[in-house]
Amino acid sequence: MERNELYPVFLKVNNLNVLIVGGGNVGLEKLTFLLKSSPNAQVQMVAPEFLPETLKLAGNHNVEITKDVYQEKYLEGKHMVVACTDKPEVNEQVYHDCRKLSKLVNVADNPPFCDFYMGGIVTKGNVKVAISTNGQSPTTAKRLRQFFEDVLPENIDDLVKNLNEYRKTLKGDFEQKVEALNEFTKGLVNKKG
Repeated sequence: MERNELYPVFLKVNNLNVLIVGGGNVGLEKLTFLLKSSPNAQVQMVAPEFLPETLKLAGNHNVEITKDVYQEKYLEGKHMVVACTDKPEVNEQVYHDCRKLSKLVNVADNPPFCDFYMGGIVTKGNVKVAISTNGQSPTTAKRLRQFFEDVLPENIDDLVKNLNEYRKTLKGDFEQKVEALNEFTKGLVNKKG
């Protein structure tokens, strides 16, 4: 069986500079999901034209809009780039420019030209679950996201906050604290058998 070897990370995109190249429907989708998860993300979008919905969303979130064709100069100071134009040759140029400059890049709907994928995300307060299908099936990731949205209780954030307060009261070394927290939380997972 094939195995997903991606390493999941949660990025503080409010501390990073993100570039989205493309102003069409896919650009709007990428911006929407990025801002839904991280409303204070530092984003610049570059495209000759933008959808009105993109401009409205960008205006509500301090996204920098640049009406221009893609040029390598727009990569300066960026940590992460998403290429989602309707021109494959432009997207591939963005990819090659990013690789040359050691920038993380995602070319929408083109897994071989991606350093990362933007997976399905479920957020309930401080709890965030990210879902990846290794770029194989965004639809499956969407359905799993819907499943977890239904399964995770709305008050899970209260549990997390209470456990954090409990953790602060624990005495002993790291291993003793981990053991106490493991004992306290083992009821969260129903074990079969």
